[in-house]
Amino acid sequence: MADSPRIAENRKARQYYEFLEFFEAGISLTGPEVKSLRAGQVSFGDSFVESVDGEAWLVGMRIAPYDKAGYAAQDPDRKRKLLLHAQEIHRIATKVEQKGLTVVPVKLYFKHGKIKVEIALARGRKLHDQREELKRRAEARDTERELARS
Repeated sequence: MADSPRIAENRKARQYYEFLEFFEAGISLTGPEVKSLRAGQVSFGDSFVESVDGEAWLVGMRIAPYDKAGYAAQDPDRKRKLLLHAQEIHRIATKVEQKGLTVVPVKLYFKHGKIKVEIALARGRKLHDQREELKRRAEARDTERELARS
């Protein structure tokens, strides 16, 4: 989805979750938060998306306060509203309730001058699945090295 410059990517999410479906959402931000994002001052941490009263909220993402914004104090850990169509929010919320899935942010990027967040409907991986994935990646890396040497 992201055809524009990437701001940040949630690498930990790929390790802990198996992604099933992706959505692109706008995000409601203040001016100083946009400046901080342009500087790359963002941390996903244990962020997730929750649905409350037909609205989607991004919880747990930390956008560092912009140091040159003096007019108002910014809460770096506040909940931020995601801008999605009502049908999309309803569809995501139903899948989360029925199947026990979760929604996690995957990456932040610019698209036509706007900041977008890619969210994914995800299923948590078991510990043995995580280990198998790490082994598979290590083996693929080793074979690539061997092919490059010869």
